Amino acid sequence: MTLRHDVVIVGSGLAGLRAALEVAGDADVALVSKVFPTRSHSGAAQGGIGAALGNEEPDSWEWHMYDTVKGGDYLTDQDAAEVLAKDAPRAVYELEHLGVPFNRTSDGRIAQRAFGGHTKNFGEAAIKRACHAADRTGRVILDTLFGEAVKRGIKVYSEYQLMDLVFTDGAASGVVLYEAANGRVHTVGARAVMLATGGFGKVFKTTSNCFANTGDGVYYCYRAGIPLQDMEFVQFHPTGIYELGVLISEAARGEGGILRNRDGRRFMEDYAPTIKDLAPRDMVSRAIVTEIRNGRGIDGRDFVHLDLTHIGRERLAEKLSDISSFVRDYLGIDAATDLIPVSPTCHYMMGGIPTDLDGRVLGAAMDPIPGLYAAGECACVSVHGANRLGCNSLVDLVVFGRRTGKQIRQDLDALQRLEMEGEPAERTVETIHRIKNRGRGERASTLRYELQRVMTEECSVYRTESGLDDALGRLEGLRARYESVTVDSQGTSYNMDLLEAIELESLLGLGETILLSARNRVESRGAHSREDYPERDDENWLKHTLIRKTEKGSEIFYKPVAITRFEPKARTY
Repeated sequence: MTLRHDVVIVGSGLAGLRAALEVAGDADVALVSKVFPTRSHSGAAQGGIGAALGNEEPDSWEWHMYDTVKGGDYLTDQDAAEVLAKDAPRAVYELEHLGVPFNRTSDGRIAQRAFGGHTKNFGEAAIKRACHAADRTGRVILDTLFGEAVKRGIKVYSEYQLMDLVFTDGAASGVVLYEAANGRVHTVGARAVMLATGGFGKVFKTTSNCFANTGDGVYYCYRAGIPLQDMEFVQFHPTGIYELGVLISEAARGEGGILRNRDGRRFMEDYAPTIKDLAPRDMVSRAIVTEIRNGRGIDGRDFVHLDLTHIGRERLAEKLSDISSFVRDYLGIDAATDLIPVSPTCHYMMGGIPTDLDGRVLGAAMDPIPGLYAAGECACVSVHGANRLGCNSLVDLVVFGRRTGKQIRQDLDALQRLEMEGEPAERTVETIHRIKNRGRGERASTLRYELQRVMTEECSVYRTESGLDDALGRLEGLRARYESVTVDSQGTSYNMDLLEAIELESLLGLGETILLSARNRVESRGAHSREDYPERDDENWLKHTLIRKTEKGSEIFYKPVAITRFEPKARTY
C-alpha cells in the first residue's frame, strides 16, 4: 500500500513531536512510531532539563555553554553548544506554558537542582541548573507534547516499524514501513523525511535503553551510504542498578546522593575533588570501574553503593519517588534505609547521523541531502561532543527538534514530491520472505546475545587495540551467521520474532561502526577511553570521526571541530 504526506517524521519521542508541532498547520505531517507514542524512550528521562534560568542561584547561558563544551572534552562543536545554551531558557518556558508540571520553588518559580558537570563561573563549583518534575521529567514532557499533537490532529502511525529509506535522484522521497498489527508493508511518499529514531543502546548487554532502541534509522542511513559521525563515543551512565542496567538518575546525586566503595568511603573525592559525585558521567563511570579493579567493589564484586539514606524519606518521596520505587520493585530494598548496588550501564550515544544546526542531514561531502532531516539522539549535530552532560539530552531534543521543524517548514516550497523509482518496498518484502521461509538456521536471540556480550567485554568503559581487534573478528563471524537467521513464528500479527531478526541487522551494522571508529581513534577523550593510549591528543585527534559504507567496505575520514569561544584545556573538576 502506498501512502502520501508532505512530511513524514519517524520517531515520536520529544524531538519528533516537537518538530511535528512546528510543521503542523502548514503542511500534512505524519508521525511514525515503532511503539505507542507515549512509550517512546524520551519518557524514561528522569532527572531534569538543563537551562540557565537562575531561579535557585545566579546563572548564565555562557556558563552552560562552557560546561557543555568542557563536558564534551572539547569535541563539542561550539556553535551548536551556543545554540543549545542560549535557547534553553526559552524552550523550558515554552514547555511550562504548554502545561508541563515542573516542581516549584517556595515563591512559585520552576525549581532547579544540581547535575553532573554543570558549574557556576566556568567551573568554580556545582550549580543548580536542572529544571525538573520530580524524577520523571521526560515522562511529563512527553505526555504534554503528545497531548498537543493529538489536539492539533497530527496523523500518527502507531506501531509501524521503519524498514527502509527511499531516495530519488539523491533526494529523500519516502520510507518503507512494516505494520506490526497485521504484517503489511507500506510505502509512504513524502516531500521531507525526518528521522528521530533515538539511540541504539541494545548493542550492549547491560543498558538503560528500552528494547525498541535498536538504531534502525541510523543504520538505514549508513546502509544507504550516508556517513555516521563520532560513533566511538558511547556514554555509560555510572549508576545503573547492578546487573539490570535500570537507570538510577543523576538526580539522586543532584539531591545529595553519595557513591561509596567497600570501605564506605566517598571515593569521588579522589577523582573530582571540586564537584565530587557530580563530575561528568564518563569520569564517574571510570572511577567506579577503577575502584572495582582495585578490589574496592562491594564484597570484592563488580559494583559499588549509592547512598541515599541521609536524604530522608520525605524528600525521597517528593523528589525521587520513581527511583525509590525502582529499587523497591527490582531489588526489594528501601532507598531510605538501604544502600543501592550500582555499576555503569550503556546509556547514550553521542554519535549518529551528521546534521547541520537546522537538522539537515549531511552527505559524504558535508552538503545537505535534499529532503532528509534528523534530530535527537539518532542525530549528531555534535552538541555533546565526546560526552553528554546530564540533563542536556531533553533540552537537545526540544531545541533541535524545534529548529528542524522550522527548517522543514521553510524548505517545503522548494521540495517537490518526487516519484519513487521502481518498487521501493521490494527489498523489505524479499527480506521478510527470506527470513520467514528459511527452514533451518540461526536464532536471532542467540546472535544478539553474542553481539551484546562482545561489545560489553571489549568496547565499554575501557578499550584496547587488541580487544577491539578481537571484537571485530568475532563480529565478522556473527555477520556471516546472520545470513542464515530464521524465525519460529510464521504469523503476521505482532510477529516479534521476525521484527527482532530484522532489528539484528541494524545492531550488527552499528556495532561494527562503533568498533572501527574506536579502534581508529588512538587517544582517550570523553567516553572513549583507550588504556593503550590514555592521554587526550589534541594535536592529532581534535577532529570528528566519520564512517561510511562503500562498495569496498567501510571508509573512515574526518572533519574539524568548530571552536568559537573556548580553546581546549585540561579537563579537571
